[in-house]
Amino acid sequence: MFAAAVLLFWLSESKMEGAFRYWEIFIPIVAIVSLGSGWSQAYLSGNSRLWYVLKQAVHWGALIALLYLLNTHGIRALMNAQQYTAVLIYLLAFGTVLAALHMDLKLLVFGLFLAFCAYVIAVPTANPALAMVGNILRIADAQTNPTMASLWVAGIGLAASLFLLVMMRAAVMGKRASAARNTA
Repeated sequence: MFAAAVLLFWLSESKMEGAFRYWEIFIPIVAIVSLGSGWSQAYLSGNSRLWYVLKQAVHWGALIALLYLLNTHGIRALMNAQQYTAVLIYLLAFGTVLAALHMDLKLLVFGLFLAFCAYVIAVPTANPALAMVGNILRIADAQTNPTMASLWVAGIGLAASLFLLVMMRAAVMGKRASAARNTA
């Protein structure tokens, strides 16, 4: 998902007019990935998998319904493509962070990365986030090359997400081993 988000960010930076359509397609893809990635956390917390699927459906269905309302009630027409793309990414970031907090912790890093991308698109010139990332990661001219900065932030986010995934898998294996010892 990080690679796809960086690609969409690059498209948004290069040809802003039609990029929002790709972000609209990406939102249900994130929802599907979110559905699959939270199984282990539902298992660890002892929640019903049916309850987990129902919460995911309500959560992501509400976000998609909100986007539908933005388009059908004329709100989309009030914004230019850059503004609407930023709104889409902010909503996706917010939805992803909420999903991470109550359903799947691994999505937290991805949601924060999306919030970074939305901020860079919303504030394209003299962006303090790009300056900070450029200073920390020693990226020359991060202000003029936001795609490179987002690529580095995505790489760091992917590493952090993989760390959370490994920790979650270890917790699942520990719970299964404990359950096997208790039944034996």
